[in-house]
Formats: sequence, C-alpha cells, structure tokens
Amino acid sequence: MNAPMRVRQVVLKVNSRCNLSCSYCYVYNSVDTGWRSQPRSMDGATVALAARRIAEHAERHELEAIDVVLHGGEPLLAGHERIESALQAIRAAAPPGTAVRYSMQTNGTLLDEAFLEMFVRHDVRVGVSLDGDAIANDRHRIYPNGAGSYERAAAGIELMQSDPRYRRQFAGLLTVVDVRNDPLAVYRGLLAFRPPSIDLLLPHANWESRPPHFAGQLSYAAWLIAIFDEWYASETPPRMRLFQSIILRWLGGDSDTEAIGGDLPGIVTVETDGSYELADSLKTTVDGGARTGLTLEAQSLDDVLEHVARAAPAQLPTECRSCPVADVCGGGLRAHRYRAGSGFDNRSVYCSDLFQLITHVERPVLVEAERR
Repeated sequence: MNAPMRVRQVVLKVNSRCNLSCSYCYVYNSVDTGWRSQPRSMDGATVALAARRIAEHAERHELEAIDVVLHGGEPLLAGHERIESALQAIRAAAPPGTAVRYSMQTNGTLLDEAFLEMFVRHDVRVGVSLDGDAIANDRHRIYPNGAGSYERAAAGIELMQSDPRYRRQFAGLLTVVDVRNDPLAVYRGLLAFRPPSIDLLLPHANWESRPPHFAGQLSYAAWLIAIFDEWYASETPPRMRLFQSIILRWLGGDSDTEAIGGDLPGIVTVETDGSYELADSLKTTVDGGARTGLTLEAQSLDDVLEHVARAAPAQLPTECRSCPVADVCGGGLRAHRYRAGSGFDNRSVYCSDLFQLITHVERPVLVEAERR
C-alpha cells in the first residue's frame, strides 16, 4: 500500500491527564501505561515544533485546510493561557493559503465563559463526551472519588447553549454504548441538549478482552437498531456519524469513521512529549500498541505517514473477504480485530453486531434510493 498523500488531521494531546476516571477509558484503565511517563501538559517548545511540522507539511502539499484536534486526557486541564497560546502558535505558523480548522473533545466539566470566549475567537468546534441521561452517564463517567460527572458536564453544555456565539461552536456529543442502559432513554437524553451531532461508539474491546455482555440485555446490534429506527424516522434528526457512514457506504460513498468502511488514512497523533502515535484505540491491544518511536524533533509528518503505511496497512482481514457486507463494514475498527498471535488479521469482535446493524440499515436505504 502507498502512504496517504497528506495529513488531513492532527490530534494534539495538549494535556495527558484527566479529572475523571471513566471505567471504560482506553487511556488510563486499559493495558497501556504510556500515559504515566508523559508530561502533564504540552510545553511551549513542543507546541512550537508541532506548529512548524504542520506548517511545513501544509506548504509542501499546498493544503487548502488542515484539521487540528485538541485532545487529552482532558484538554481543558492545560488551562486557558496554554491552550490559547497553542491556538495562536499553530495558526500563526500556517502558510497563508492554508486554513487551520480547530476542534476539541472534552468531558465538559471544566467549561467556563473564558474558554468559550476563546473558542469563539479562534473558531474552535467543541465536542462533549456524555453517555446519555444522568443514570446512563454516571454508570461509567465518574470522578476518582466515585461521584458522577453528569451534573457538571450538563452545566457546561448548557453554558454553551446560553449564547448564540457559543452555540455555534458546539460540535455535538460523543457517547459510549452500554447495553444495560435503555437505548431510547439514552438517545432522548442526548437530544435534550439539542446537539447538532451524536457519535455512538462501541466500547473498545478485542478478542483478548471481550466486550461486556450482560444476561437478559439487548445485543449491541439491537441496542443500536432501536436508536437507528427512531433517528431515521425523525424529520429533523441530528447528524449521526455511525448511521450516516453505513448509509453512505451502501450508496457507494465514503465513510466518516474508522468504525465503518476501513481505516481512515491521514490522521496523526502527537503526545505531550512530542512523540507521534497511532490511533488511541490501539492502546487497548497491548502496552505500547500505539507507539511509533517517531518524534516531532526527528521526523516530519510525511515520515509518520510512511511509517503508518508500513506498520498499520489498511487492508481487509482474510476472513472478511467473502462477507457480503465487507465493502460497507471494512472489517470494523482495527483495534477491535486484535488477537494475540494473528494481530489484526481477524474479523471484528463485534462482527455479528455490525452485520446485523448494516443489513438492517440497508433495507430502508435501498427502498428510498429506488423511490428516487
């Protein structure tokens, strides 16, 4: 496989710690321990080097735009001054013809007016992680002392709704599925915040660490299908990347998520110490599963793309090649295919759930396509 021609998204870990201790967290409560040796926040020198690497890549490839995602840990723990300095440095370094499009993923508990004014100034789109209503959210998304985070996260989201300028920066909600929660209660709890988009994520699991299952509960497919049916029947639904990517793949288009349609090339992650890493989800496979050994100081973004093409080639697993929905599914998320001994050349641990969801989505989509 040839390396992708360009980087389309840089995930910048501006902070490597979190104020929550979510039970399913793939960074702090998984097999990878790399976070322990990372600096808590990215310092100014590292930000400046990242800005230079982004600028040289944009200039070399004459990019019209590049996406920069501020991430963590909890990125807001880096503080107002450090985050604003990073936003200013990256945009100032970019060549005149390249637009820098900023976004951030946060748990929302630390949002305040100073942050929101900053996000308006720099046009930062803000996604908030929330698992539904208070009952669903506080099952996993808790503080180290065991207290739930829903109340403070909800307050942060409501603050974003309090001013039209802030609301324009609200990108949507990200939710991890737990089949013990009622799917429609979760969906309607999220809709109460009027999000422009909702991103549903299966909990990270693989063949060595299986997905949680509970007697008498819905399968992951049935849980997702319940929400899909209500979403699809709505006249004004929010964007839902998982469902829309399946629909696009059925219609011959491109997916917008690595969970459907195969790996998305061109994403580079930079840790707080300036090291480059692969997708965070790979931290759930083995300790060091996301490490590349490359750094901002020694390697360019083009070097990282070449490394990724060699270390993590985007190819369909052998046992998926005869599957009737392979072109839609793409084998699912790479991390969910891991098995000791065979690496990622396996079907997804969620294979049966993905098959049921994808075939369920096919029927109304094809019926509607025929009508047109």
